[in-house]
Amino acid sequence: MKLKSLFWIFTFLLLAILSLLTYIVMQKNSWLFFLLEGLIVVTFLFLTIFYRKIVKPLHTIGNGMELLKEQDFSSRLTKVGQYEADRVVNVFNRMMEQLKNERLRLREQNTFLDLLINASPMGVIILNYDERITSLNPAAVKVLGVHSLEEVTGKKLLELDSPLAEELSGLSLNDTRTVQLNDANIYRCTYSSFVDQGFQHPFFLVESLTDEVMKAEKKAYEKVIRMIAHEVNNTTAGITSTLDTVEVTLAEVENTEDIREVMRVCIDRCFSMSRFITNFADVVKIPEPQLCKLNLNELVLSCKRFMETVCQNRNITINLNLDENLKEIMIDPSLFEQVMVNIIKNSAESIETDGQIYISTAANPVCLEIADSGKGISKETAAKLFSPFFSTKPEGQGIGLIFIREVLQKHGCTFSLRTYEDGLTRFRILFN
Repeated sequence: MKLKSLFWIFTFLLLAILSLLTYIVMQKNSWLFFLLEGLIVVTFLFLTIFYRKIVKPLHTIGNGMELLKEQDFSSRLTKVGQYEADRVVNVFNRMMEQLKNERLRLREQNTFLDLLINASPMGVIILNYDERITSLNPAAVKVLGVHSLEEVTGKKLLELDSPLAEELSGLSLNDTRTVQLNDANIYRCTYSSFVDQGFQHPFFLVESLTDEVMKAEKKAYEKVIRMIAHEVNNTTAGITSTLDTVEVTLAEVENTEDIREVMRVCIDRCFSMSRFITNFADVVKIPEPQLCKLNLNELVLSCKRFMETVCQNRNITINLNLDENLKEIMIDPSLFEQVMVNIIKNSAESIETDGQIYISTAANPVCLEIADSGKGISKETAAKLFSPFFSTKPEGQGIGLIFIREVLQKHGCTFSLRTYEDGLTRFRILFN
């Protein structure tokens, strides 16, 4: 019970007792009656002074403690008309004003930081002291390949089906590493920590370097390819023309068939070299997509018919699992058909003979997946797959995946190529 209530109960009981005594005395002795009447007045005055000097200040201070307990920093205490108590009230009110301003400042700072983190192109992943995910910004949701924060809250990084999460879990505290994944993306990853409410919270910063690296990379190999193509084509054209002339001349001379055969081989070799370098030049000159509405399932069926004979010759079966609810999407049918043909061709070459290719589509989100039962991709190879001119084939030029990468990026798609635990290698394309 509050002090103020106790005081008033005590006052009521005291006055009641005095009044009762006064009534009893009044029946027997008149001068004692007047004495008790005076005592009642003096008691009332004393209690009034006691209330103003002691009870009311203590009650006001008690209210202040309740405000602090409830963290109500916007309320203020009223002065009680007593110098010492009013000094305490003034100090308390100033303290509450400072606490209110400090809370407002912290709230504004936190709001600004939240907006900054959510708008940042850099992925931010915050963990608790058990190294379980507590927060992701939109950029982190995208780079991890998850659909929402709720999907991963409370999980450890290694529990996520994400190559980037696997790389992040291998970082040491205060370590920074550049990571290239099997989806042609390159990230600079930093692992650090901060202290909040006495606990250390680890966090990761993930900065995408993909665009900058690829622009520099493309600028470099475009220049090299143009220069090589110019020199090779000019040289082979001159050599081929000269060899043709010499072969025609030698045709009139007896016993020169062997020499002319060698010249024809040289001419074929020149044409082969010209075609070789032209393939590289074509990658540089990929046209901008001419987008139109198209049903992805129809494109898949068309590519299946086109590649079926090639696969049957290797005893490879193409299996389809198409989502009938798939809506039309905006793509360039010619470029995208070339992408699918390249992926299926790579799958067939990985299988070599006797295997399965699985092609599936999904509606939400729109996704195309081409999986094969081939020999798979090692972790070391996966990081180099989309690098210019890298190939695992003895006679490969390393331009097939570069072409695929360029076309998919022009369509705004995200993609990945990796071998999963079930032994299937999946090329997954998501349409944003």
